[in-house]
Amino acid sequence: MSAGDPRGGGGSYAGGGPRAGRDPRREGDPRGGGGPVAGRPPYAGGPATGDPVHPPAPADPGRPAGGDARDTDGKGGTGARGAGRVLVLRALGLGDLLAGVPALRALRRAYPAYELVLAGPAELAPVAAATGAVDRVLPAAEPGRAVPRALDWTGPPPDVAVDLHGNGPPSHRLLAGLRPRRLLAFAHPGTPEVEGPPWHPEEHERDRWCRLLRAYGIAADPADLRLPHPGGPSPAPGAVVLHPGAGAPSRCWPVARYAAVAEALRARGRRVVVTGGADEGDLVARLAKRAHLPDTDVFGGGLPYERLSALVADARAVVSGDTGIAHLAVAHGTPSVTLFGPVPPSRWGPPPDPRHHALWHPGPDGDPHGHETDPALLRITADEVLDALDALDALDALDALDVLHALDAPDPPDAPEEAP
Repeated sequence: MSAGDPRGGGGSYAGGGPRAGRDPRREGDPRGGGGPVAGRPPYAGGPATGDPVHPPAPADPGRPAGGDARDTDGKGGTGARGAGRVLVLRALGLGDLLAGVPALRALRRAYPAYELVLAGPAELAPVAAATGAVDRVLPAAEPGRAVPRALDWTGPPPDVAVDLHGNGPPSHRLLAGLRPRRLLAFAHPGTPEVEGPPWHPEEHERDRWCRLLRAYGIAADPADLRLPHPGGPSPAPGAVVLHPGAGAPSRCWPVARYAAVAEALRARGRRVVVTGGADEGDLVARLAKRAHLPDTDVFGGGLPYERLSALVADARAVVSGDTGIAHLAVAHGTPSVTLFGPVPPSRWGPPPDPRHHALWHPGPDGDPHGHETDPALLRITADEVLDALDALDALDALDALDVLHALDAPDPPDAPEEAP
């Protein structure tokens, strides 16, 4: 579920190779064990109490809480906002960050005067900035999308720390070790000192983090996920974008089927381009060769985020597996066809919208980090993808017709004058 400096990881961009046998996005499945850390206070004042969520503002509003406005070294500095600091842990990939945008914006609204620091991959800083919610990225990432072993946090403790990474002891203890005044996190039996709401494994990712914040009295809207247009020119405006990569082979639809879709679209006069991450050059090259794409329509090696964002924002449609570029299409309101397996769209899919088609053949749960294409994904045919793209074209035609009808409609008659 990712896409940015293309290094692979839970999607085609950002992260590292997944660890076998576990889904790091479900870090807190109650296996962590352990109890409260000696000398660490319990984090009360959560859903079961009436304590306020927001820490009190410092006495001097021009001075950051516990810090010095001169501390602006990029690690412990206060940035442009001066009341205090909120630290959010989400050291995952592009798709994960975009799924967390509604929660990040809710925190921005809840703490408007605080510097909001995101602990995540450094290469996702442009994405974080585009959300309008994050002031600064604190570089943090581990191979396999695991919880970072440490955070390079300096200066006073965070006023508020928020665990948007997982729900288990590793992420809880990483943040608690910084001794924040408040820790917002899901409950886990391995860290009973954290009083938070329960974790629901089958919950959609966007809904999950908004529910976490609502449990602490912070209003959050899962639909608040759109990004502004990047502003720069697209390298292929109006093209259909095919993205064959994902964070694991189990989530990669066969290249031959992508090629069949590409050839059919090109036969209809559509421009088709293919994208891929830095470690997906061979995959992109194989697809380009089978689909007879010219070099000008091949974007392998990992586009910088700004160009990728512009490409997606101005695309006719995006076709991909369950990975970061699918979330980027949703963020830009670009029509999309997303191929799901082994993880169902009920957990990571687009919001209900006729512009976004989620193709999924229900079946037993598979391994999202497996080494072979998942059977659920293999049940999706090239014809199904083409039918979904045809439906998007039909919707586009209806929208254009509605615009024409509105332009051709006669002006309403003037209202009769009132009698004296």
